[in-house]
Amino acid sequence: MAAFVLEREQLLRTTLEEAWSFFSTPRNLARITPADLGFEIREPFDDNPAHAGQLITYSVKPILGIPLTWVTRIDDVQAPHRFVDTQLRGPYKRWHHVHTFRECEGGVLMHDRVEYELPLGILGELLHDALVKGRLKRIFDHRWAVLEAIFPPARTDRGIPLF
Repeated sequence: MAAFVLEREQLLRTTLEEAWSFFSTPRNLARITPADLGFEIREPFDDNPAHAGQLITYSVKPILGIPLTWVTRIDDVQAPHRFVDTQLRGPYKRWHHVHTFRECEGGVLMHDRVEYELPLGILGELLHDALVKGRLKRIFDHRWAVLEAIFPPARTDRGIPLF
């Protein structure tokens, strides 16, 4: 089965500390996930900031509104620059998501790298091209738009972006 990679970068117009605070709070994932995915964190839940070994169980409805359980583990945390989550149970055969944050001119450059594989062999590959690839793009496009609203560009008194 083929492994796929999704990479995205976004400039967050905020400080490294604020970016880290937002992304290391697991409940904020619901804020940046499209509503049609039916994303819900299941209780009981360790509501502490992201830390190595933390388990998070979600309910998602990725296809036809059918609920699935998704369990992720935070495998590595290097605050405030990096954390990694790995799917233990869920819709993918493999899901490994590396989140990095780097200060740069104008804010924080956030980088996501997701390495994933689908189940079902050749059928999974066909589903990737027909459905999954586009769905992931829409999810990350939605996330980008929400983060632009949460961390908007600074503006002058005349409403002109400073950067």
